[in-house]
Amino acid sequence: MSNINVTLPTANRTGADLTSRRSVLALSAHAVLAPALIGLAQKSLPERPNFLFILTDDQRWDSLSLMNHPCLRTPHLDRLGKEGARFSNAFVTTSLCSPSRACFLTGQYARRHGVRDNSTPLPAGTKTFATQLLGSGYDTAHIGKWHMDGMMERPGFSHAVTFPGQGTYTDPVLTINQREQKVPGYLTDLLTDYAVEWLNQPRSNPFCMYFGHKACHLPVVPAQRHRKACADTPLPPPASAKDTLEGKPEWVRTRSLGKTGVVNHPNYDLNHRNYLRTLMAVDDSMGRLFEVLEQRRLLDSTAIVFAGDNGFFHGEHGLTNKRAMYEESIRIPFLMRYPRLARPGSVVDGMVLNIDLAPTFLDLAGVTTPSAVQGRSLAPLLSGKVSRIRESFLYEYFREESFADTPSMEGIRTEEWKYVRYPGSQEIDELYNLKTDPQEMRNLARDSAAASHREALKKALQRLIHDAS
Repeated sequence: MSNINVTLPTANRTGADLTSRRSVLALSAHAVLAPALIGLAQKSLPERPNFLFILTDDQRWDSLSLMNHPCLRTPHLDRLGKEGARFSNAFVTTSLCSPSRACFLTGQYARRHGVRDNSTPLPAGTKTFATQLLGSGYDTAHIGKWHMDGMMERPGFSHAVTFPGQGTYTDPVLTINQREQKVPGYLTDLLTDYAVEWLNQPRSNPFCMYFGHKACHLPVVPAQRHRKACADTPLPPPASAKDTLEGKPEWVRTRSLGKTGVVNHPNYDLNHRNYLRTLMAVDDSMGRLFEVLEQRRLLDSTAIVFAGDNGFFHGEHGLTNKRAMYEESIRIPFLMRYPRLARPGSVVDGMVLNIDLAPTFLDLAGVTTPSAVQGRSLAPLLSGKVSRIRESFLYEYFREESFADTPSMEGIRTEEWKYVRYPGSQEIDELYNLKTDPQEMRNLARDSAAASHREALKKALQRLIHDAS
C-alpha cells in the first residue's frame, strides 16, 4: 500500500480562507466497500464501516455546548451527539496523555501496554486497532498529536502527518510521512487541511483515521478569530474550589499551592477562557470533516468517535492539571455517530472507558480482537441489548519524577462509590459516596459507618489489579 503525497499548506488560514478551501474540495463517488460479517448481537451489517476517531487533549466532559456550558458554543460537536450517541459516564483508566492514548489504541490498561508516563514509547510489536485494521485491508492515517516519547513511527498507520511531543499552536514543525517541515498557520486548522486532503483521496478500501488535536492543552493559544469569544460571560468557580481539604491526602494540599489553575491566581480567568477558545477551532474542524464526508457520501457509512484523552481541573479542590482520580480529572467527552448502530440523540448511561474504543472498532469491522485486549465492545450498549457492560473499573497512575508532588495511585470506581489508595507512600486512602457526595468533599476512608464499603472495595480493587496485570 503506497503512501499518499499531500500538498503542503503555505499560508495562514483565516475564516475566509477556510471557506474558500472547502469550496474547492474534490468530489468523487464513494468506492464500494467489501462486505463483511460483523460479530455483533444483531443482524450482520452489509459493509465494513470507515472509522474516524478524533481525540482532544485535556478536554473535560462538560466542555461542550451540548452539556449546557455557559459560553462555549460547539455546534458541530453537538451535532455528533444529536445525530448519534452521547456516553454520559465515560472515563479514562489513567489521567495522563501518553498512557491514555496507548489505552485508546490498544484496548489495554497501562500496566499491560507498558506506557506508564509521557516519556515512554509504545513498545515495538504492540497490536493496536490500527495494526489490526491495516492488516485486514483498511487504509489508515494518523493526523496530529501522538505524544508517546519522541517516537516518530506510527505503527499501523500507512500515512502520517504529526509532530514531536506537544507541538506548538502557531507555525508548527510538522512531520509529513517522516519528512519534517515548518508550516505557517494555526495548528488545528493545518491538521484539518491535511485530514481533508487525505479523506478526499480516491480509494477502494474502507479507511480509518485517527485525528489527534493539540487543543486544549496548556499553554493555550486560541486561533485569532476566537480570541475575543466567551469574553463577557461570567465563569463562576466550581463549588469544590471551596474545599477546605480537611481529611484529604497531603499531596492535594501541596499541589493546590500557587498553581495557575487555582481560582485566586491572577491568570486563572484568562487561562480558562483561552482553554475554551481553542475548542472553538476544534469545532470548526469537525464542521469541515462533516462537510467532506457528506460531499463524498461517506458520512453514514463512517463510525465517528469524538473523545478527550483525560479530564482537567479548573480549580476543583484547589487543583489544576489532571492525574488525580477525582471526577473532573477522569471524566471525558465521548460521542459516537454511526446510524447503523447508534440511535440519534441517545444517551448511554453505562460506564465506558478509553480501553473500549479498540475492541469496538475491531468488532464493527469484523476483525478478531487480540486476546490481550481488556476493554469491551460498545456495540451491545449502542444497540440497546444491554444497559451496562461493567459494574466497576480500575484507575491507575504511576508517579513521574517530573511531577513528583503527585504519588502513584490505584483505585476503583463503581456507579456509587470510589476508593483510592496510594501505594509506596504514607498518604491516607480516600473513599467517597458519589451519590450523596458527587463533588467528593467528604473523605469516608476513616469513617466507621463506611467500613464495610471500604473493605468490600479493597477486595474488588485487588481483583481488578490482578485481572489487569
